Amino acid sequence: MRLIAMIRANAVKTSGYLISSVSVILLGAVAWKSASEHPLTLVCLIAGMALSIAGMLLRWLSYQIDKKNGET
Repeated sequence: MRLIAMIRANAVKTSGYLISSVSVILLGAVAWKSASEHPLTLVCLIAGMALSIAGMLLRWLSYQIDKKNGET
């Protein structure tokens, strides 16, 4: 049962990070037209989207490392 609970917790956490990444992309798509009218705004939008997704990836990777080391 513990293994099943761990798999479920991992699936939930992974799904959450994926959903958050998709939401960043969707929100960026909506803002793209307006941001594309100003080069600096477009750069900020792209950088913000990339950094947000990179941050979620790093959090997910740290969770995977902790899980492998038995800390979670």
